[in-house]
Amino acid sequence: MAESSRRKRHSLVDGPIPATLIRMTGPMIIGMFMLFSFNLVDTLFISMLGTEPLSAISFTFPVTFMILSLAIGLGIGTSAVVAKYLGCAEHEKAKQASTVTNYTSILLALLLSLIGYAFMDEIFLLMGAREALLPQIREYMTIWLPTSALLVGMTTANSVLRACGDTKTPSIVMAVSGLINVGLDPILIFGLGPIPAMGIQGAAIATLISWIAGFTYLFYYLAVKHELVYKGIPSLEIFVTSSREMLRIGIPASGANMLTPVAAGIMTAIAATYGEGTVAAFGVGSRIESIASLLVLALSSTLPPFISQNLGAGRMDRIAESYRMTMKFILLWQLVVYLLMAMTAGLIASIFTEDAEVARAIRLFIWILPLGYGLQGVVILTNSAFNALHKPMMALYLSIARFFAFYVPLAWLGSEMFGLAGFYGGALLGNAIMAVLSWRSFQSALASYAKAEIVQQPTP
Repeated sequence: MAESSRRKRHSLVDGPIPATLIRMTGPMIIGMFMLFSFNLVDTLFISMLGTEPLSAISFTFPVTFMILSLAIGLGIGTSAVVAKYLGCAEHEKAKQASTVTNYTSILLALLLSLIGYAFMDEIFLLMGAREALLPQIREYMTIWLPTSALLVGMTTANSVLRACGDTKTPSIVMAVSGLINVGLDPILIFGLGPIPAMGIQGAAIATLISWIAGFTYLFYYLAVKHELVYKGIPSLEIFVTSSREMLRIGIPASGANMLTPVAAGIMTAIAATYGEGTVAAFGVGSRIESIASLLVLALSSTLPPFISQNLGAGRMDRIAESYRMTMKFILLWQLVVYLLMAMTAGLIASIFTEDAEVARAIRLFIWILPLGYGLQGVVILTNSAFNALHKPMMALYLSIARFFAFYVPLAWLGSEMFGLAGFYGGALLGNAIMAVLSWRSFQSALASYAKAEIVQQPTP
């Protein structure tokens, strides 16, 4: 009876589609909102140190997101495999896949962070950072990089829970970790009592402590309390069989996600040609984007396990309906968000800076780029849906086309022709083109599945 109840709790192949997605997405919105709000507060504290520290932290964003992209990619692979096994009611295989990914993700993160640490100066100089900024960048990254494996472990562990239909626990962990971070920020950045002011390094230490807390709880929750992963080291046979499918999806998904910080690095380098004030504004805008696109990011975490479980159960009708509903809703929602942001652009800019040049660049960012966040949402969610359908290469191809055929090239061309407004406008146009291509590609994939089902049906 207990086993039957557990399987029913993990199932996403029954019940009304809107209610199921709302139930899963609601906690993710709350958790992500709190986490990203804390990240904005983190940026606000650093901005109080001056424009140079704010520019330094902005330069770190593409590199830190590179590590996070590895975690997201492996988490996508884990979620797709675990959720499909759960849809097929193969719970032991789901547990094996959960175990393997938590070990492999941490090892891969350690390798990537080691490479980043060894070539730290060269990477940031290539991105356009001045040598005078390198000491402050090093203060932050010498702590952030070596310990980022904790962040990766947290991300993949949360993916296991979401594959099981549990979005409440990951949301709580994100919120509490963010709260710890923002609570420690002012103490470690500016000093308090016997604790000296550590500046930008204090922000990194606050982040590390929040990761330790989140990682410790998740490991206990998965391995001890609910036994969703094995406590010991899996045998070689289990490792090979369980990791093959996960890595088949996870590696291309990681590659696709890593294109985001690569593109962000190029965009930051283009922004740097307008001065450090524009780089600071672009960094602030990137963090504002996390809040403005909160629902997109939440759905990109909850739609894939829904699709993968229904793929395992052969419910392509539910997949098609959930995709259609989600795309229509996100376009309307992001349009409302844009209108609110455009009307309050001046207020938002004044919160982050008193520098007139930085404020002007922030306002221009808000007036142009967020207009395309709904279109960007279509692209992001379509890529997530392709990974959930176990078609990671299609998601990778679309990501390559987005960043290196449209988004970055059109932003550069716009910059050359129309200045900073053209830079933002070109990126907006790139998102619009890719939204159309992504929609049509997914419709074609669904048609192929439908045709295959007809072919496989026995002749009467």
